Amino acid sequence: MSSPLSILLVGEGNFSFSAALCRSPSAVSVTATCLQQQEEALRQEGAFNNVQTIKDSGGRVLFEVDSTKLGVCASLQGHLFDRVVFNFPHCGRKSGVKKNRQLLKEFFLSCVEVLAKDGEVHVSLCNGQGGTPADQPRRERHNSWQVVAMAAEAHLVLSDVRSFESDKYQSYKCTGYRSQDKGFHLENALLHVFTRSTPFSCPKVFQMEETVEGEKVQFNIPAELSDYTSRDFLTSDSIHPVKLVQDFLLASLQEKWAVSMMTETLPLLLTAKQLHLCCPDIDRTLFYWIHACQKGLNCEACTSADELGGEVRGPCVISKQADAIRSLCSPDVDLEGETALYVLRPSLRPLVEALVAKKDEPEMENEHVQRMNQEHGGHWNGVPSLLFGISGLVFRNVPINQWALPAFHELLLTGVLPKKYEPVKVLEQTLGTLLAPYGVSTVTKQEGLHLMAQPMGLIGKVIANNTSDVSLLNVTVSLNLDLLAALTFSLPDWRLLWSNDPRFSQQFVARPTPGTPFIACSLFPELFSFDVSFWTGTAWEEMKFHALVREASCGTVARVKLIDKFSHPDLSQTSYCYRLVYHSHAHALSHTQALQFHKRLESLLSSCLEVTIR
Repeated sequence: MSSPLSILLVGEGNFSFSAALCRSPSAVSVTATCLQQQEEALRQEGAFNNVQTIKDSGGRVLFEVDSTKLGVCASLQGHLFDRVVFNFPHCGRKSGVKKNRQLLKEFFLSCVEVLAKDGEVHVSLCNGQGGTPADQPRRERHNSWQVVAMAAEAHLVLSDVRSFESDKYQSYKCTGYRSQDKGFHLENALLHVFTRSTPFSCPKVFQMEETVEGEKVQFNIPAELSDYTSRDFLTSDSIHPVKLVQDFLLASLQEKWAVSMMTETLPLLLTAKQLHLCCPDIDRTLFYWIHACQKGLNCEACTSADELGGEVRGPCVISKQADAIRSLCSPDVDLEGETALYVLRPSLRPLVEALVAKKDEPEMENEHVQRMNQEHGGHWNGVPSLLFGISGLVFRNVPINQWALPAFHELLLTGVLPKKYEPVKVLEQTLGTLLAPYGVSTVTKQEGLHLMAQPMGLIGKVIANNTSDVSLLNVTVSLNLDLLAALTFSLPDWRLLWSNDPRFSQQFVARPTPGTPFIACSLFPELFSFDVSFWTGTAWEEMKFHALVREASCGTVARVKLIDKFSHPDLSQTSYCYRLVYHSHAHALSHTQALQFHKRLESLLSSCLEVTIR
């Protein structure tokens, strides 16, 4: 038999709720506590009998327990609870929202010291007090208890909110309103369920080595990309939504074409010249430019010293980060000449073209067409041509906004197809029909077919180019799997795809099909806005600023807006003021934590970009 659920109740009045729990058929181990001394508490109506009921059922009753100091309570030492329950907390008498907010904050900080790893914190509030969209009507933020923000201070997220079922506990008598033997308003009261958040992962510059065009190259991955480079979402046994969307797309496309997915390991690094020859259409201002490390230079000491979480950042690490920021060099580079510069791959196209050139296409094409005809009983009327496919991570040095991804998984398909079968039209019909239920539309542009969705914007392209054979077209399909996953599974934020929270991945264990709605692990996360102002006397390169914002904030900044710019006529300096919005669906982001991130940003700006904070 499983052990009973251990429940700690704090702030009890007459102990009627605890007694009702003990009468329930569920296996529970109850520890009921109150702030008052025993004599005072037992004077409340029914309290004596309720205490006896708790003790008779094997529970404990503790007096003089401060809900804001649970970690130092001697009677609770050595105990961890599956549930910590605080029903209708109140400072007493005619206290305002600020005092009750502070009570909640101190309670949350206290209760995590006695909460089991996978435990829950249950807080019941009258309708309107919590300040979440679940409250109807919803109060203005300044007039609510801001329960989500207070819980975030203790690294807790709101996982569920539901009606407080007072009818379920027939003997429960709510008391304590304004320190009187008077109940709170239970009509439309809400039960808020909080759970622990996963910790923030600290960005670090780290070194990699790859072979590029036969030469070994050591280079630094910029800190703001460090969490994206080794997650392996696309392995054959993956249940990540990015992989599920890829499988969903390929299953539909394979009804029309034979698709050969290549599994070769691809380098993250490309030479600038190689990229220019294969992808002249990609905006080079979006490249992550990389300089190779000096041979023989040992960067391990710098890497190990970068302890962002502990606010340790030595001069060696500052220097190394400055080098990494400077490696995002300006785009005025002679791509056609000889250069020592490299680029983190912004597309898989140069790599897939090199791989396709090595394949024996006619032999593979015949093999796939025969297999497709056999599978469809001889009724498959697809184009007798083969699409090569590959998928992997690509990088774009984009400004921060809600749907701008610095790293995402690209699905790239390419093939030489007969014009007479109108392959672009067939692709438009296939992808349009498949993705229309998710709000995707197709728009014909001069450079090809664009797949668009709101609010994301561009999520894919189909490009066709003529070949030396006038009867054939070279067709390339590029799809952003991350945006498609966010769209088809109704994710509120693409950053959730990179969450380390096991509750996120557990939702996809059963391999749900796209269209299955996502259940958020963190409800109604708060957002915080801070401004940063500074003087600079050098040419301002905004993308370096965005890179530092991503690093300093651990990816929690959702929007950046320039709100003021002023050039001093005498000092040859320019002042910039940016507004940053901190918001996270994946972690408990508190005002305190957001402010720490913002102070860290100011420090990095001074060190790496040599600006003067105003």
